[in-house]
Amino acid sequence: MRKGIIRATMADKPLIDEELAAFLQGGVSVHVASRGPTNVPNLVRGIGCRVSADRRQVTAFVLASQCGALLAEIAMNGAIAFVGSLPSTHRTVQLKGTDARTGAPLPGDEALVARQRAALVEDLVSMGYPPGMPRALLGGDWSEAVAITFTPSAAFVQTPGPGAGAPLGGKR
Repeated sequence: MRKGIIRATMADKPLIDEELAAFLQGGVSVHVASRGPTNVPNLVRGIGCRVSADRRQVTAFVLASQCGALLAEIAMNGAIAFVGSLPSTHRTVQLKGTDARTGAPLPGDEALVARQRAALVEDLVSMGYPPGMPRALLGGDWSEAVAITFTPSAAFVQTPGPGAGAPLGGKR
């Protein structure tokens, strides 16, 4: 284990506390990354996420038509990096996992993602973007949604500034 990185095991308390779960599910910009056999990253825009009730797992939602290579790499090695960022504040959190797997969204996920998209559009409009721009950027057909579920094993602050890269909830 590299020095300064917080890692979780199932016996540990979850890396995600209640406040972070609310932040991640509150309408942040989501990005999901995988890596191939040569460790080259593959990044796609996610459309939302769900944090499990026990806060031990995160499910990111992506559109299949936008991420074929990412889905193949996750199936191959389970490695995932997830980023949630609120544009108006630049607060950004990165979660990493090694056990990612894909599946179908659950009942209720479509409504959850719709609320998250609406909140993100509102955040971007509050910054001066015309409403049509974020709606177009964040649009998509829910029938293409894929759920990628993983157990966060490392978490980092990625908000720009002197603390970027620091373990979440810890010190270097």
